[in-house]
Amino acid sequence: MPGEAVTVQLGHYSGCVGAHWWGLQAAALRRPAGPAELRAAALLRFGRGPGGTETPAPRLVALELKGGVGALGAAGAGTEPPVTWDGAVADYRERAPRDTGNTGNTGSTGSRGGDAAGDGKGNPGAAGTAPVGPQDPPSVRLWSDYLNVHLHPKSVYVIRQYLHDGDCGCLEAFGQGESLLQDPACVEELEDRLHFYVEECDYLQGFQVLCDLHNGFSGVGAKVTELLHDEYSRKGILTWGLTPVLSPVGDLQKSFQRLMNTALGIAHLSRHSSLFCPLSLSGSLGIKPEPPVTFPYIKYNASLNYHSSSILAAALDTFTAPYRLCSSQGSMLHFADSLTFSGRKVVAAWAALPFPALSGSSLPDILSAHQDVPWKLLSSWKEQKGSCCFAQSVVLRGICQEKATRSPLHSCESPEQVLQQYLHTQFPGAFSTSHVLQQPCHTQPPFPQFFSPLLTRRGFLLDKAQGISSADVESIPVLAALQSSPGLHRLLWGLCRELQAPNVRRWSSFCTAGLEQDDFQEALEEIKTLAQCYETGFGADGSEDEADSD
Repeated sequence: MPGEAVTVQLGHYSGCVGAHWWGLQAAALRRPAGPAELRAAALLRFGRGPGGTETPAPRLVALELKGGVGALGAAGAGTEPPVTWDGAVADYRERAPRDTGNTGNTGSTGSRGGDAAGDGKGNPGAAGTAPVGPQDPPSVRLWSDYLNVHLHPKSVYVIRQYLHDGDCGCLEAFGQGESLLQDPACVEELEDRLHFYVEECDYLQGFQVLCDLHNGFSGVGAKVTELLHDEYSRKGILTWGLTPVLSPVGDLQKSFQRLMNTALGIAHLSRHSSLFCPLSLSGSLGIKPEPPVTFPYIKYNASLNYHSSSILAAALDTFTAPYRLCSSQGSMLHFADSLTFSGRKVVAAWAALPFPALSGSSLPDILSAHQDVPWKLLSSWKEQKGSCCFAQSVVLRGICQEKATRSPLHSCESPEQVLQQYLHTQFPGAFSTSHVLQQPCHTQPPFPQFFSPLLTRRGFLLDKAQGISSADVESIPVLAALQSSPGLHRLLWGLCRELQAPNVRRWSSFCTAGLEQDDFQEALEEIKTLAQCYETGFGADGSEDEADSD
């Protein structure tokens, strides 16, 4: 068996994604569909709760700011009661949730009832009504409001020097985050919590780091990954850089600060990680954000962290499956090495949620119906059609193995061979690994109920809407992938181009946090070096942009 992983969550949006991810683990335990395919013990620890019952809890260390943990309390979590969802499932149409964890996010992407308006401080609905599904929780302010697993007392560490929400006292700059981890007391506390989980592992395979990129937590993540790299050099460190959906209209200074945090975060996090993946439903991480990602069978409200983070969590749960499989012999480090050769530490994420498939169709028939892979890019650059990638890891889950009709794929012996053959035709020459899981992604509450009425309860397509409520979609099939592709040159070089020769001293928070111009330029050079690893020499990967900016 590959062993266990310890998860580290750094920042509030990472907490939002994490809360949904842990909810998916709890749902998989409550609703087993046949023999287990994924090892729950890879992510969860099993202690004794009230009455002596065995109770799962995440193997998690979460860093959050003062005021950001809500119902968990300032001291973090309590004991380990059973995993349950205690939230009501009722009609809350008259009241929109206040997701104050958002920092200037956009309005709706096809959500029910029209677009959401904000008040400029991340409070959707302050200047209008944010549409929500009929089963959405009535008051979603913090990720703890929809966390449906109980955490160990060692899990949550509250950083009291900064406030989660407010007009001042916020952790807004990379250097501020770095400075926090230069405090010996903070480092000692973090190491104590990490050691607690590491020492109880039978075989530690590595760390999963969920880190906010857009604020000062990018600096926290830089120091945390450096600490993990130094102390656990032979273990895998997979880092997911998370950004909420960005507002199309915002303060130029805040946009510039966010871009600097993002660039510095990518440079430092990729340096100390085995693999780094930016994850966001924003169409761009640049100064001028593009419209958010849309999905044909999900009507989500992009202004709500509660909604956007659930989509990222479902994708994350799917493409991390290879090192959590019961049948797998590969570790997190092997998983990362298969994607990051030739210095390509950064990978991109793609997902189809749900994967469009008619109920009762066979896997060869389903794949043959898609001339192009029907997934969406979750790594924030302008998507372009193309079939070039260097390496990829693809996971398809929740598709029944029905008998196939005649198709080019029907001669394959196993589902993995069917998917592998399909990928070979779509991405000729790429190094592809593939996994097919029977078990779907469970989408019961607290997962948002925002699905199209064209879906069955198991997330398959209907010919026409048949009166199925979105709340009746209990699970969905998902196709998700991590790719090393030439498009990453466009993302990385685009960040550098927007930050060429910046006057860092214009922004006081960066100066007071100790950021030097030379340090910033060094980070930009590091990103340029990363970008060059993705060049193909054919001009389609954004190399012309590099020539124009020189």
